Amino acid sequence: MSEAIFTLDAEVRTDLGKGASRRLRHADKVPAILFGAGKDPVALTLAHNKVLQAQEFEAFYSHVLTLNIGGEKVEALVKDMQRHPFKPKVTHLDFQRVDANKAVHVNVPLHFINEDAAPSIKLNGGHAEHQMNEVEISCLPGILPEFIEVDMMDVEIGQTLHLSDIKVPEGVTLLELAKGEDHDQAVVTVKTAKGASADADEADSAEGEEEAPAE
Repeated sequence: MSEAIFTLDAEVRTDLGKGASRRLRHADKVPAILFGAGKDPVALTLAHNKVLQAQEFEAFYSHVLTLNIGGEKVEALVKDMQRHPFKPKVTHLDFQRVDANKAVHVNVPLHFINEDAAPSIKLNGGHAEHQMNEVEISCLPGILPEFIEVDMMDVEIGQTLHLSDIKVPEGVTLLELAKGEDHDQAVVTVKTAKGASADADEADSAEGEEEAPAE
């Protein structure tokens, strides 16, 4: 994946307010705000087509981005994105500055691997019911993962994986789990597919009738 996707040119804007933001959007610009790291917030403007292209990548939301602001490169995370209710249009962005020496809190997606190959699903008619599709983590910006994998290969029917079952990279903390054992939330459960039990019962019943002796 090209790193250019995660480098966005931005300009400082001084014309503020709803009217100014509306004019920017009509000019295919995206108003934004940059805050954090103990510095004053800065109002920015970005090209809408570049933002629209970048936000199509899942990693855009959990990757440390580089904002090129008049020649100054600032590392930041997307903390909020507002969209038009029905048009493919980004209407506002919130960026948070990152400090390489300070941990960041970020929601990262879960990637469920080996789901189709798991015997409980492929051979035994189970299906995966996801309780979570992302988790909030804490780590230094330099080791921020774009996603976390959940291996489904050995999960049996009726089994539930919890946060404590997820393997995270060294230096990464699951924030919910850090609150205590009672926050060890369910992530995914393999359940019997609807109709599978009934089909099995009917098959057993039919087999029993065939084996029953004639009167």
